[in-house]
Amino acid sequence: MTNKTPVHAGTPVSGSPYSLGIITGNLVFVSGQVPMNPETKEVLRGDFEGEVRQCIENVERILKAAGTDLEHCVKVVVFLADMNNFSRLNAVYNQYFGDVKPARSCVQVARLPLDVDVEIEAIAVLP
Repeated sequence: MTNKTPVHAGTPVSGSPYSLGIITGNLVFVSGQVPMNPETKEVLRGDFEGEVRQCIENVERILKAAGTDLEHCVKVVVFLADMNNFSRLNAVYNQYFGDVKPARSCVQVARLPLDVDVEIEAIAVLP
C-alpha cells in the first residue's frame, strides 16, 4: 500500500470522517473545502465572492501546512450549487492562481455539505 501522511492544518470539523489533506509520494490531496472560517467554524453566507475566497484560502492553508502552495496545484475541482455563478467564480479564482492555471473541473451539484454555494478541492505537487 502507498504510504499516506495526513496534513494537520488546524482542527477539522468535529466528527468529520476524513483528513483535511493527504501526502503520498510528491502529491498533496486536499479534501473539499467549504467557506468555513477555520478558527471560528462559522460558515460564510450571502457573499458568493467572499465564499470562493474563503474556500481557496482554506485550500491554501492546508497546502502550506503540507509544504507547498497554490502555485504548485495541478488539479482543482469546484462544486457549485448554481452554475449561474460560474463567471463570478472565475473572477475570484483568477486572483489566486498564477500564469499557468491548474487543470480544473467545475460541476453543478444538487446540494453541498452545510448547504453552501461552493466547495473546492485540489491536488498539488510538493516542490
